[in-house]
Amino acid sequence: MNSRRQFIRITSLGASAIIFGGGVFKAMSEVTSLEAKNLKVNLKRTPTYCEVCFWKCAGWVYINEKGEIWKVIGNEDDPNCNGRFCPRGTGGIGMYYDKDRLKQPLLRVGKKGHQTFKEVSWDEAFDFIATKMKEIKVKHGPESIALFNHGSGGKHFGNLLKAYGSANITAPSYAQCKGPREEAFRLTFGAELSSPEPTDIRDTRCLVLIGSHIGENMHNGHVQEMSDAIDKGAAIITVDPRFSTAASKSKFWLPIKPATDIALLLSWMNVIIGEEWYDKKYVEKYCLGFDQLKSYVKTFTPEWAYPITSIAPDVIRKTAKEIANASPAVLIHPGRHVTWYGDDTQRLRCVAILNAILGSYGRRGGFYFPAETTLPGVPHPPYPEPKWSWKALLNGRYPAAEASISDLFVEASLPEQTNDKKIKGWFVVGTNLITTIPNTLKTVKAIQNLDLLVVVDTMPMEIAGFADVVLPECTYLERYDDIRVGPHREPNIALRMPAAEPLYNTKPASWMVQKLSEKLGLSNYFPYKNFEEVLATQLIKLGTSLEEMQKIGVKKFSREADDLYLTEGLDFTFPTASGKIEIYSTELEAAGFDPLPKYTAHPEPPEGFYRLNYGRAPMHTFGRTSNNPNLSALMSENSVWINPKVAKVWGLVNDQYIWLKNQDGVVSGFPIKVRVTERIRWDSVYMVHGFGRADKKLSRAYGKGANDSELITNVMTDPLMGGTGMRGNFVTFIIDNPKQEAKS
Repeated sequence: MNSRRQFIRITSLGASAIIFGGGVFKAMSEVTSLEAKNLKVNLKRTPTYCEVCFWKCAGWVYINEKGEIWKVIGNEDDPNCNGRFCPRGTGGIGMYYDKDRLKQPLLRVGKKGHQTFKEVSWDEAFDFIATKMKEIKVKHGPESIALFNHGSGGKHFGNLLKAYGSANITAPSYAQCKGPREEAFRLTFGAELSSPEPTDIRDTRCLVLIGSHIGENMHNGHVQEMSDAIDKGAAIITVDPRFSTAASKSKFWLPIKPATDIALLLSWMNVIIGEEWYDKKYVEKYCLGFDQLKSYVKTFTPEWAYPITSIAPDVIRKTAKEIANASPAVLIHPGRHVTWYGDDTQRLRCVAILNAILGSYGRRGGFYFPAETTLPGVPHPPYPEPKWSWKALLNGRYPAAEASISDLFVEASLPEQTNDKKIKGWFVVGTNLITTIPNTLKTVKAIQNLDLLVVVDTMPMEIAGFADVVLPECTYLERYDDIRVGPHREPNIALRMPAAEPLYNTKPASWMVQKLSEKLGLSNYFPYKNFEEVLATQLIKLGTSLEEMQKIGVKKFSREADDLYLTEGLDFTFPTASGKIEIYSTELEAAGFDPLPKYTAHPEPPEGFYRLNYGRAPMHTFGRTSNNPNLSALMSENSVWINPKVAKVWGLVNDQYIWLKNQDGVVSGFPIKVRVTERIRWDSVYMVHGFGRADKKLSRAYGKGANDSELITNVMTDPLMGGTGMRGNFVTFIIDNPKQEAKS
């Protein structure tokens, strides 16, 4: 078994590359060296939590005598990071020093999509926005403005929209990423997973990863816990058509045929139940519908699954035994980005059910029960009651959806929308919808029909080119934001405060909202001088103070009860309708859907095409960091992984540049470098998401690699919650130039 030291190199090598790079990070290494020698260095430090990804690790920002930001490190008291930042976190300083940053409010003077703007004052920008919002409100109602958001700044604009009279607020991360697993676990256990996920990886005896790339997605705390589990001798089983970093640390790698995961999961259930390896006492006490499941999976033998999945029957049995032997300290990991094939909620229901019959939910080494601090609210008048919200756009669809679906707002913005529930204005905060929401042409068509599009961002992402107004947000290193609260083993909070004054003419979202509320006559909803005042009031109510948090950064609280895990033998009521773990879902049955997950075959690649798989890299977060001067130095472009047998057929060699064309004839805007490797199945290719940026204002990222998002034109929508399955797309290769296709 590979050691923890070997596994953690995923993080440390990346961090070292950043620290010992040039420019600012060379200075950082010098500071580290001086501190190691106990020399006196006159540095000031301020607390923060990272905004480079959603994990929001708490850390310390060090500032030199000139007021320059020198380095960022983890806060040792933070349970999200345990004092260690990943490459992205340490490289976050690149966001601050990036010369390509948005610097000034911009107002459109040309056609949408061409980034023709003039610089204006903040007052001019707010006047324009307020005038448009008032016109939309009179003509269509306040509900006709929607917010798409990702990150901390979005919450401030969400409060503004609520005060304005709209509840049409969405985060693309629900329908484009994690929604299916949230609803699958809610349907089964009565509770969503949230983030950080309450997976007890550090104490597990067997960790099963199905398309979950711990070590490449760099979910910091989970990478560290997986390292601990490896040290303790845990068995890792990785199910993936690609030999990922996690697969290289695994006892078993199952190179499954894509789109057949449900068949494997049902087959594991068949073996575990048939051999009576399930947790009988747990199932009897806490589960509803086990008898139906037992009867249902009888025919899903390993021999049945073999021709579907390409996983041999003896391997299915061996891995089922490995999983069962570890019960209840076993974890079938739910993953994060799970919008794959359109039946994703049912696939994640399989994951939830498998965890249930193994007795891992609420048990050490499986899933713990998280605790969270409740943040006191800010007093304000009651928000006006909207006449309609996103639920009115469902029209009977997606009965399991418990959160707003970004695609609904796109649909409601299209010119062919005929009902009275139209979306005519968008605020887009911290999310690049051009690459986030699949079917870009549909998104662009909706944008062209808007009366107002406001983009709030730190960088000139592609979505900014379509905006009427661009508001430059300062980076997380230059602002106060909401107190970070999140579920974990013990309740905790973290403070973010400015380490430096905002560069250029950038501002925090909290300030923008206050100023815009004045223009809209809504300032009574924001009754404070500045956001620092809000934090001070909230922290006093939590039994601490802003002054204390500025010194310690993170504060932990005791759990109200000793309820991290289920108490053996005691009754427990799950927050489902029945109070039990619902293996057989009566909610789905009542809605006309399969109460137990069903395997359905998916289309396979046409001749000469290969399934397009995409994923993450440890030094990048989606497309947000591809222009970061420190992180792009570690990985400046992506490559396409191609199996050697396929490469031989096509005559492809390492480092050759090619174009990709999908099943609908869409060709990648830029070429991508070939990586010939046996680490990918012959029927698939793989590329890291977030490259091939099309805006020349992103000077480091422009034209580097290919953009997988533009090749995702076939979207398979999850009928249960509206998630957009994006892994049903296939590509072939074009050599030399897009007009000359290679002959296979």
